[in-house]
Amino acid sequence: MPAPEVDVPAALAWAGSVLGSPVASYDALAGGVTSTMLALRHDDGAESVLRLMTVEPWRSHGAELTARERDAQLAMAETPVPAPTSLALDADGTVAGAAAHLMSRLPGEPLGADADLDGQQLQAMADLLVTIHAQRPAPPFRTFQSWAWEEKWVVPDWSRHPASWRRAFEVLAGPAPAHEPTFLHRDFSHRNLLWSGDAVTGVVDWVETSTGPAWLDTAHAASNLALAHGPGPALELLRRYSDAAGTPVEAHWLVMDAVGYLPPPGRRPLFGRTDQLARLDDWLDLLVRDPGLS
Repeated sequence: MPAPEVDVPAALAWAGSVLGSPVASYDALAGGVTSTMLALRHDDGAESVLRLMTVEPWRSHGAELTARERDAQLAMAETPVPAPTSLALDADGTVAGAAAHLMSRLPGEPLGADADLDGQQLQAMADLLVTIHAQRPAPPFRTFQSWAWEEKWVVPDWSRHPASWRRAFEVLAGPAPAHEPTFLHRDFSHRNLLWSGDAVTGVVDWVETSTGPAWLDTAHAASNLALAHGPGPALELLRRYSDAAGTPVEAHWLVMDAVGYLPPPGRRPLFGRTDQLARLDDWLDLLVRDPGLS
């Protein structure tokens, strides 16, 4: 049975009532794999951002996801981390039929899909990761969840490096290295950052916030760079983070993140472009062949 339609006008009216000024206009924001993201402009000139959790399977878990995002934003208030400010939450979807989270709009713009990152931007990402991982919210967030579920451990038929995938599955079947539980964004990537020149002005999309190994956050950022631009920027980010954090690369978490991009058997990857699949294949092969990334 199809999910009921989301009542966007009701959500806009709710957002206007929260801020005490009706919504005059709105635009869809780019991205939004899990949600409809709307930039709102109010009659009094204020701006806000409205998340409507509209896409399955995330919609079914919208109450938990949006509540976690609200809690993360509250935890980051008064810290050096440039997160949005949570303004109101309708986690149960009472207003619009889907979970809704209203938050402040931060300055800056996301990078274009094909934009190359320069050294200063990669350093900004590494430094921001160190800052995020230094936060100690109380109480801690949930323990991280691996996205490399065992049912995904099937060599993809499009791989040119099947032996490397088999080796990756062996790595994940073994014990994970000991780690200090650390505050994680858990979906940190260049896609979830707002920029003004080479400076990061905002970190968005906090629905997966967790506690776990710091290198898992960095691994996800590197995987995203590798899929978008190839291994060069990804390796450079790993090097810069290692230097900034003062810790060596931990290959187990890099492999876990890369394997997490595989779909469960019988499903298509979230991304379907041939070049992205080839880059994932080559990235995993590199991680397995050179776990120290020397």
